[in-house]
Amino acid sequence: MRNAFVAIGLCVGLVPGLTGCASPFHAEGKSSFARFEQAHLFPAARYPDGDWSPAGSNFEDAWFTAEDGTALNGWYDRHEKPTAVALFAHGNGGNMTNYAGVLRELHDRHRLSVMIFDYRGYGKSDGEPDERGILQDTRAARRWLAQREKIAEEDIVLIGHSLGGGVMVDLAARDGARGLVLASTFTSLPDVAAHHYWFMPVRLMMQNRLDSLEQIGEYHGPLLMVHGERDKTVPVAQGKRLFAAAHEPKQFVVNRDGHHDDPFSEEFHQALEAFLGTLAGVHPQSTGDRWRRTQIGDL
Repeated sequence: MRNAFVAIGLCVGLVPGLTGCASPFHAEGKSSFARFEQAHLFPAARYPDGDWSPAGSNFEDAWFTAEDGTALNGWYDRHEKPTAVALFAHGNGGNMTNYAGVLRELHDRHRLSVMIFDYRGYGKSDGEPDERGILQDTRAARRWLAQREKIAEEDIVLIGHSLGGGVMVDLAARDGARGLVLASTFTSLPDVAAHHYWFMPVRLMMQNRLDSLEQIGEYHGPLLMVHGERDKTVPVAQGKRLFAAAHEPKQFVVNRDGHHDDPFSEEFHQALEAFLGTLAGVHPQSTGDRWRRTQIGDL
């Protein structure tokens, strides 16, 4: 994500007309800066970029449609006896193939039925990404997963990394969640940009906001956050501010010496196991014994 703000800062700060950098102040319909922001905040890797047949994985392709008709794609890894159902939202770069290892780990170690998906314009998903669109995509993904698992949408655990964390805060705040897990998540997109380019009016110019700090107070469920102590993209101070604004019950795990895109630490995995064990039971939408309340001792 940092490269996006580097590019935005250079485009605003340098003389217009340099190669690849139109003036952000010249408006023809949508401003040049707005177009530039969209392109650099969402550096999507489209299919066939990425490893679409990762070794040791048996993911099911999920195809579904956003409210505006955009066709979307995800991977679903069903567990026979799940402790919970989780939806994972990835960061702003690459596509979901970058998170195949995370998906396997959530499924195998934490016994989750888990789904990851690509926002519009990423991977095999159609369309072009923007804030409104990716929020629609996330709601569509949760709807598909809830129907497949035959549970209520609010009984799904939401997990988001970086940009995905901001997306999941919006979903949890507006519609609820069984639990919310945030990794390397910001207070808002303009706050991240302003951290890197304090001398530029990025707060006024940016169209994409994802104001997690404003929204987190509307979420009243369990929260687990993890943040790298040496995260230079989204400073850990932003994560702590977001955490301070959230309601109990909540827990903050600092990944000592961790950076923005580091793998989840062992401390985080242990915290996640305990977190899952504290969650309330789900509300099955059909009869059967697939669902039970998970106790910590069962993990």
